[in-house]
This record gives sequence, structure tokens and C-alpha cells, in this order.
Amino acid sequence: MATKQMGYLPNEQPPLGQLILLGFQHVITMFPATVFVAALCGFHVSTVLFASGISTIVALILSRRGIGKFIPLFYGSSFSYIAAYLGIVQQMTGELPTFGVPVSNEVLSTLQAGIVVTGILNVVVGFIVRAVGKDAVDRVLPPIVTGSVAAIIGFGLAFAALDLAGANWGVAILTLLLTILFSVYLQNRGFIGMLPILLGAVSGMVLSAIFSPGSVNFSAVAAAPLFDMPNFTTPAFSGALVGTAIFSVSIMAIATIPESTAHLYQMSLYVDRYADERKEKHYELDKHVGFNLILDGIGDFLNGLMGATAGTNYGENNSLMAITRNYSGPALMMAGFLSILLGFVGPLQALVAAVPLAVSGGLAIYLFGVIGMQGIALMQEHKVNMFVPRNLAVGAVIMVIGIGGNIGFEGGFLPIPVFQSVFPNGLPAIATAAVLGILVNAIFLVFDPEGKAKKAPSNK
Repeated sequence: MATKQMGYLPNEQPPLGQLILLGFQHVITMFPATVFVAALCGFHVSTVLFASGISTIVALILSRRGIGKFIPLFYGSSFSYIAAYLGIVQQMTGELPTFGVPVSNEVLSTLQAGIVVTGILNVVVGFIVRAVGKDAVDRVLPPIVTGSVAAIIGFGLAFAALDLAGANWGVAILTLLLTILFSVYLQNRGFIGMLPILLGAVSGMVLSAIFSPGSVNFSAVAAAPLFDMPNFTTPAFSGALVGTAIFSVSIMAIATIPESTAHLYQMSLYVDRYADERKEKHYELDKHVGFNLILDGIGDFLNGLMGATAGTNYGENNSLMAITRNYSGPALMMAGFLSILLGFVGPLQALVAAVPLAVSGGLAIYLFGVIGMQGIALMQEHKVNMFVPRNLAVGAVIMVIGIGGNIGFEGGFLPIPVFQSVFPNGLPAIATAAVLGILVNAIFLVFDPEGKAKKAPSNK
């Protein structure tokens, strides 16, 4: 008699004991990256964890009701918005946020305006994709645009990572090397292979305590109340930098839209392959690209209302599901519930704040570099031909303006005296680069250099 394959399809619910353990495993997997973005950019860790759980649960409920099946994805903090956050914080406070220390509610409210608009933009794009199809959107946002934007998000943060590492170069470099070793040599080694960033952070803290006595202090953790309310703030749509925040934050959806779509395709492949092994009907999740983007947008909209970072569905959790064959929507709902509970744990934020700056710098060098390299990988995956002048032109504009502007000018704002009523501190370099890249590509769509319409210029 054939043995039933161990695992769960999206609409299946494990027994309660398994449900809790599988949900907890999802939380551990998303925790390092989600918390890192919050701590680095000055958001309240508790609020971000709470909102992450809410957005995940809402997306799962809506997918079950909307298409009759769960889309098994977990929503955590997106790295694509870090540069925009840091630029706004620096302009409003005069300095970058201290790792693990939240910025003022006034600054958070300004950032929230951009996050709310990001959510609305994702919803609009989702409806457009449902109406006209993904191919039409790919013509406006081909891989040469999305890949280049993803690259400048990572590489444009290079100085911020090195600035953190400068607190103690020895500790930062050792943390970097250990994190790299964990990520390479523990890959496909089971559950522990899913946690290289967490392992790197813990190892870095141990090294910092050894080589820099006093740099790791847990007194604030012990003093924090066990139960504490997350810090909820509301978005502000007035103020000198609100227009800048809306533009620089929301435009980064250019990078998260293809990322989210790729994750959905990946998950659809995994789920249907497992359904084949079980001799059950395919879920065909990849037919719901537009609906998935709408869910992304609703999640960001909710995050923006609460005071949390903009989110994205996590590839880390996708990989975990592929390894464990646990695609259960109810298990992800349990993970969301556990994430919400963590938002009320008082010592948690104090624990994150105890991570030394140099350790954060070592992690940031690796993580920001990986973001940049993933942009290049996206272009490789879509076979972008860099010998075609139109591709070179689009990529060159985005890369130079995005990287040069973000690193070379204070706060990453280009000192171009236009639209000063909206952008009093200058144009945000990365967002401006993204828009210019889209416009240059649009010229080639209207005036096709080859004199005939193409599905997408990126694969030529």
C-alpha cells in the first residue's frame, strides 16, 4: 500500500500541536529580516511584528474567500524601502537612526504617508494586471528596469552599511564572514540552514562582548515590562517632507511588484508539484498574479495605518515550505497569530536594541550587497541582453543616478531645484532614477528603434 506523502496542501489544516509548531517555525524564519529592517530604520519592532501578523492573516482570509483557496505567503518587512526610510529620517532629524532605537512619532507619521500610498499603488497595479494581463505591465516595467532598480536599492545603501561597521571594524568583518559561512555551508542542512542572519547576529554579539567589553548590555532587557503595547501611530499627509516621503517610498513598489510575482510563481510550482505526488488537483496559484498584488497592497495599506514598515511576501518562508512540504494556509495563519503575540512582549525591542552597531554593520554589508546582486540575478534570469543599446541606456541612467545620487549627496537627495514645494530638500536619488528609467524605456516603446512592436525589450 502506498504511503501518504508527509506534508500539507494550502487548504489543509494540520492537527493543533503541529499547527502551533509549524507556525512557530515560520515566525523564526521571518523574524531576523523583519526585525532587522525595523531596527535599522527606526521603526518600533513590536509594531512591525504585530502588523506583519495582521497583514499575513488578512491576506490569507481574503484569498480563501476571493479565490476559494489560500495563497500560502507570509508578509514581513521589505528591504526595498530601506534607502527611502533612511533618507527621510536623516533629513528630518539630521542623522541616521540608531540601530534598535525608534525615531519620533512625527518622523514615523511622515514615513507612513508613503507606505499607505505604496499600498494603494499596489492595489491599483493589481487591478490593472487583472484587466490587461501581466505581459502589458512587463512592457512598462521590463526586467532591465526592475532589475536595475533592485540593484541600486542594495548598492545605494553601501555607505550606510560601512558607516555602521565603522563602530568596530574587527567585529563587523568577523560578523560578516561568519554570516556568509552560515549562509553557504548550512544551506539545505535542515531548519538551521534557514537562520544564517540570526546565527550571524548571535555570533557577532558574542564576539563583540569578547573584543569590546561593555558593548553588549542586557540591563534594558531585564528592566522592560513583560507585557507592553505596540506603539501605534497614524500617517500624516501634511508637512515639509510628506511629498518627498510619498514619492521616494511609494515608487519602490517597482522593485517589490516583480519580487512578489516571482514568489507567487515559485509557490505555485511547489504546490502543484506536491499535488501531483499526492495525485490531487492543481491549485494553479500562478493564475492569480493580479489578485496577489492587490493583497500585497492591502497589507502595505494596513501597515501604513499602524506605523509599521512596508511589507513583502517572504522568499525565506517560501523556501521553508518547499523544504518541509508544509504549504498549509492555516499554519501560516497561526504564524501570523504568534507574530501578533510577539508584538506585546516588552523585552523584545530592548533585546534588539542590545545588538551592537558593529554587528549590525557586518550583517548590513552582506544583506545590502545581496539585495543589489539579486537585481543583477533578476536580469540574468530574464536573459537581458546588455549588448542592445536600449537596455544599456535604461540601465545606465538608473544605476548612475541611483547609486551616485544616494551615496554622493546628503541623505541621498539630488540638489536639483525643481518642484521645491514638494521636494524642499531635493529629489530622492533612487526614486528619481527609477522614474527616469521608466521614462527612457517608455520612449523606446513609443518610438520603437527596430520599427516593430516587441513583447518586451529585455530579452533581445
